[in-house]
Amino acid sequence: MAAMSTTGYAQAENVQHRLTVQTVEIAPNTTAIRCLDWDRDRFDIEFGLQNGTTYNSYLIRGEQTVLVDTSHQKFSQLYLDTLKSLVNPKTIDYIIVSHTEPDHSGLVEDVLQLAPRATVLASKIALQFLEGLVHEPFSKRIVKSGDRIDIGKGHVIEFVSAPNLHWPDTIFSYDRKTQTLYTCDAFGMHFCDDRTFDEDLEAIEADFRFYYDCLMGPNARSLLNAMKRMSELGKINIIANGHGPLLYHHLDVLTECYQNWSQRQAKTETTVGIFYASDYGYSDRLGQAIAEGIQKTGVGTEFIDLSTAEIQEIQELAGRASGLIIGMPPTTSVAAQAGISSLLAVAKDKQVVGLFECFGGDDEPIDTLRRKFIDLGVKEAFPAIRIKDVPAPSTYQMCTEAGIDLGQLLTRQRNIKQLKTLDVNMEKALGRISNGLYIVTAKKGDVSSAMLASWVAQASLQPLGFTIAVAKDRAIDSFMQIGDRFVLNVLEEGNYQELKKHFLKRLLPGADRFAGVRTQTAKNGSPILTDALAYMECEVQSSMECSDHWLLYCTVQDGRVSKPDGLTAVRHRKVGNYY
Repeated sequence: MAAMSTTGYAQAENVQHRLTVQTVEIAPNTTAIRCLDWDRDRFDIEFGLQNGTTYNSYLIRGEQTVLVDTSHQKFSQLYLDTLKSLVNPKTIDYIIVSHTEPDHSGLVEDVLQLAPRATVLASKIALQFLEGLVHEPFSKRIVKSGDRIDIGKGHVIEFVSAPNLHWPDTIFSYDRKTQTLYTCDAFGMHFCDDRTFDEDLEAIEADFRFYYDCLMGPNARSLLNAMKRMSELGKINIIANGHGPLLYHHLDVLTECYQNWSQRQAKTETTVGIFYASDYGYSDRLGQAIAEGIQKTGVGTEFIDLSTAEIQEIQELAGRASGLIIGMPPTTSVAAQAGISSLLAVAKDKQVVGLFECFGGDDEPIDTLRRKFIDLGVKEAFPAIRIKDVPAPSTYQMCTEAGIDLGQLLTRQRNIKQLKTLDVNMEKALGRISNGLYIVTAKKGDVSSAMLASWVAQASLQPLGFTIAVAKDRAIDSFMQIGDRFVLNVLEEGNYQELKKHFLKRLLPGADRFAGVRTQTAKNGSPILTDALAYMECEVQSSMECSDHWLLYCTVQDGRVSKPDGLTAVRHRKVGNYY
């Protein structure tokens, strides 16, 4: 499968970002148009990228021509030139819009200007969104599960409704001739590489999992429903996703991962309902950030769009959820206002609630709704999140921390119960394993984080490396993905109590963890604690999932000792069921 590519650059803040477009024949009469964004380091602001990303579009040519999705606006000229080199746009019969997020539909209006006779095929909700994005009338048709189009030469395309993956408007498309399933965001990853397919499983698996955790995990039940519909299509030879390498070589392994992760998530005893208004302000992105924090604590999440969901759907989820997260909808949305009223009608005093503004310009007043829940006896899980400016990385970090607080509140009693079931003698024996005391500090952009750590052990001599165990419900987890850099600060025996006390203190979401602490800046940008005995600049090389912790193998790039005669502080425990 020979690939052709073109190159361009995007200018931002005087920095050139490399953009390339790759075209590859992936199946008979089927071309992938992959827009490679090599240098993008953040996506939707809320989570960082180590390896860039791609925006994948597809051209299917039977007796009629179909374009599946487009690309991001930043690729406008490169993408349109590439498309015109492959096909006369006037001959495009259909444009399938898998969903309307701008990284996939950003050029739909541009393509329609070149292909005025094309019919847009999408879900009902997607077409409603598109009508607000495309400023000229266009031919359109609603498609749902089971609908098909026959474009000739054996290409029969069947549609699968896949709502909430990760927007409410998502559809999959399946070409029966090539056995290719077009899934948009699902089964994707933010990984930019010249290799079209998933040849190197080891290289992509961390990004594949991270992408799932951030975007798909919060919608595990919806994903399982979509995968059930996928299983009814027949053999799937290629999953043509919207981001990263296409799944082919390791398709069975990676889809099984989705199945297992989603089943585990869906079986969680405790669920939080997240109610938001899609296509309004930053509602979906902020909700995803809160969901990421909740999931770190082992609590499940389910999303419902207040603008489009039926009242009985809203009340069914609200009735069985232990927690309710609500993004303020626009005051002008009659459907969303009715949804809020239905929530209030079923809210119970045993539930917890969290509210956040969406910065959409017409938010429902947050204090009014907050007072209504308090009057019902519903406990507030975290202070209402007020958004007074375009959300920055620190805003999304605050939302993740709020989600962690809510999840920990819901799981506290369950965790105590589980600890009481452990064998006492075994606990005491395990507690005799002693460890040093350390503070891990990290910074990404303008956002920093820290945690007290004791489960640290040297693991290699060449290169110098160690392992550290990080609980999944730690906010710092998102700062310690593979390739991330941080500082390990060693505390000094007899001189660590103040630092220990400070970093054990429970703070409100978004609070400055380093307020009142003397720091310096390491070469890798992370804070160094001035009062530490020693510090090491480190990089995460690999990770292993260990039940409720991640075990990270890290290498050391630099380090210094401030007091050559000082001794490392040691943590002695009596039992092994806590730190």
